[in-house]
Amino acid sequence: MSREKLLSSRTVFEGRAVKLSIGTVEKSKGETVIREIVEHRDCIAAVVPDNSGNVIMVRQFRVPAGKDLLEIPAGVMEDGESPDECVRRELQEEIGYLPEKIVRLGGVYAAPGYCTEYIHLFLATGLVESRMVAEDTDEIEVVRVPAMKIAGMIDSGEICDAKSVAGLLKYLSLAP
Repeated sequence: MSREKLLSSRTVFEGRAVKLSIGTVEKSKGETVIREIVEHRDCIAAVVPDNSGNVIMVRQFRVPAGKDLLEIPAGVMEDGESPDECVRRELQEEIGYLPEKIVRLGGVYAAPGYCTEYIHLFLATGLVESRMVAEDTDEIEVVRVPAMKIAGMIDSGEICDAKSVAGLLKYLSLAP
């Protein structure tokens, strides 16, 4: 398998959420090319079924997509925070529940061609009602989607962000 070797890198932008670097890369046959690399912290995303056959999701406007997206709850890991801790924090912030049980479903790279972001996927069950604690909860609509409708919503494009599709398909594959 051919591999690229990063020879050098320089940061050209550093913002609140991302850092953009320009890397000089040597390809396996000696050719030198430039790669743009977006550095982003790792994240979590959780599939959250309730006791009534629904999956709790969130609808929010996403500026880069230019529209509202229906997504599984997700968020960026803070310094020193484990993925499990992040799941608990994000679920309380976004949907107002704390899970009693968290099971790892794997993970996905958001856009490995140019971005370092890795998304840890989880199944969160045994929900205990809490309170939404995020500052922007008025911009998040909590939506309960019948689990039996999820595959059709993915097929139709109604659920279309990569982390949600990956997490939900993994969840559906576990169903008896």
